[in-house]
Amino acid sequence: MGASSISSDLIRGNIDTIILRILCEGDNYGYEIIKSISKYSQGQYELKEPSLYTSLKRLESQGYITSYWGDESQGGRRKYYTVTPEGTTSYHHSVEAWKTAKRLIDQLIDQLIESGEGLN
Repeated sequence: MGASSISSDLIRGNIDTIILRILCEGDNYGYEIIKSISKYSQGQYELKEPSLYTSLKRLESQGYITSYWGDESQGGRRKYYTVTPEGTTSYHHSVEAWKTAKRLIDQLIDQLIESGEGLN
C-alpha cells in the first residue's frame, strides 16, 4: 500500500471537516474546493468529485452548509456553498475531537515504540 493510499484512508473520515474549514474562509464552489484541498495539501491529497459532492450533500442535509446559484457573468453557472453558524460550530467540535484523537494515537504509538513492541 503506497503513501497516497494511506493518506486517503486516514483523511477519508475527515473530509467534512476539511470542506467546512475551506468554507469558513468564504463561499466557494466544487472545483475550487478541490483545488484548495490540493493546494493546502501541497499536492499530496486530491479529493475526487464523487467524494466531494457526497460530502457536500451530507453537510447540506445536516444544516452545516447552504447552497445558492451564482450569476453567469463569470462563465458557466456555478453552485456556491456557504457555511452556516451550525457548520462553524460543528467544524470547531470536529477539530477538537481530531486533536484529542491525534494526542491519543501519538501516545499509543510512542508507548509502543518505547517499549520495543510492534517492531517485529
